[in-house]
Formats: sequence, structure tokens, C-alpha cells
Amino acid sequence: MKKTILAAAVFSAFASSAFAQAAAEQPAPEHTFTGNVAVVTDYRFRGISQTFKKPAIQGGFDYAHSSGFYVGNWNSNVSGVQYPQGGSIEMDFYAGYKFEPVKDVTGDVGFLYYYYPGAKVAGTSEKFDNGEIYFAVGYKWFSAKYSYGVTDFFGLNNTTAGLYAFTALNPSGNSKGSGYLDLNANFEIADKTTLNLHVGRQTVKSYGALSYTDYKIGVARDFGFATLGLAVIGTDADKDYWQATNGSSTRKLGETTAVLSLSKTF
Repeated sequence: MKKTILAAAVFSAFASSAFAQAAAEQPAPEHTFTGNVAVVTDYRFRGISQTFKKPAIQGGFDYAHSSGFYVGNWNSNVSGVQYPQGGSIEMDFYAGYKFEPVKDVTGDVGFLYYYYPGAKVAGTSEKFDNGEIYFAVGYKWFSAKYSYGVTDFFGLNNTTAGLYAFTALNPSGNSKGSGYLDLNANFEIADKTTLNLHVGRQTVKSYGALSYTDYKIGVARDFGFATLGLAVIGTDADKDYWQATNGSSTRKLGETTAVLSLSKTF
């Protein structure tokens, strides 16, 4: 009986090992489609609230080819106070190419367009729509990404500087060439639990007073049915500029806050 059990155990271990090896040898699928959905207590983009410090519902989809090419779309509600005359929605469209020049090192180049249907800077015909090209590199738990603006920074230019939603700037030229450096480190601190550390630097061409640094410390736990996250997010953005007013209510958009999220990828 013991010999039978031992033989069965050995066979099971061998079969499992053989199956795992066979699975590992299976080629990656040529086409991959994924979707995502999330609810957050505040939509923070580079540390700045996009929803007047209110909750957001977000979601999108991605297509990836085995060659490294990918394309996708992501959407979120935004504040009509900050993005007036529009549908209070942000739609992101992106495409790029990922590659592995050496083992454990990944590269990523692409283009991202932020679209705000109908939204215009108050009192002008200037749109908030924004385009960027980006370059990224990743190594195991660390990643770095730089985004370069090929359009004015969310509509900021000579025409809009004095009226721009939450600024009181004097005209200083266009803001094409603004950039964002994004550094991230992710560590698995427990089973299905990840610690995320982030720091970023936003520079705004011709409008240095708007440049700032943001940071995030977050923890996420995958429960299977969804991932629950909690993050502390803050910036050193000038509160006199990075603010929005709705009637008698004024909110400092870059103030430190805690953001709770519930998300699912499928």
C-alpha cells in the first residue's frame, strides 16, 4: 500500500512537472485582448485631482500582438468644473511597441492622446485635448518612463494663459515640449499583495510656475474577484495655481490625500 501511494505520488509529481514544462514551452498567443474597470475615490492624474476631489468610474480595453505592437483605450469621468463645456469625460487613445533588448529588460515606445469631447477652456475655442509621445524602460521591479508633449499642455498657450481653468498666469508662449518623468518601484510584500512607490516630475514649458513633483505610496491586494488598493498621493504643486472653484467652493487639486480603489482586469 505504501509503495503504491509512493508510486502514485512520484507519478503525480512527474506528471505535474512535465505538464508545467509543456505549458512553459507553449508559444505566447498571437493576439491578446484584455479589459479593465475600476472605481476610485478620486481620479488623480500625475498627482492632480481631475474630478474636483470626487469619485470616478474608469475602464478600458487593450489589444496586444505577439510582435510587441499594442493599442488601447481608457476612459474616466472628469469634473465639468475643470473641463467645462464638454461631456465631463476623458478618453485616452494609445498605441505603441514593446520589446526586450536583453533578458529582464523591457522597452516601450508609443503615442498617447487625451481627448475631452466638447470641453474647451472657458471663454475660448481652445480645447484641452493633449498629445504625448513616450519612452519607457523596465527592469524586474523598477520602471522609468518619460512623456514628451507634442501639443500645448492641455490647451495652455498665449490665448488661454489668463483664463486657464485654475491658473492666473500671464501669457508666456505655447507649452509644447512639456514633459513628465515617471519612476515606479513595485514589490510583492505578501501573497498577492504589492507595494508601489512612485515619484514623478511634471515640467511645463514656458510656465515654470506650474511645474511640480508628485509622489505616491500605495498597497494593493488581489482578492481574485477584484483588486483593492489604498494609496497616499501628494504633490508640491503651487496651490495658488493648481486649484479649481465651483461657486463658493475652492479645492486645492494637488493636496495630499488618500485614494481608495477597487479594480478588475479581465
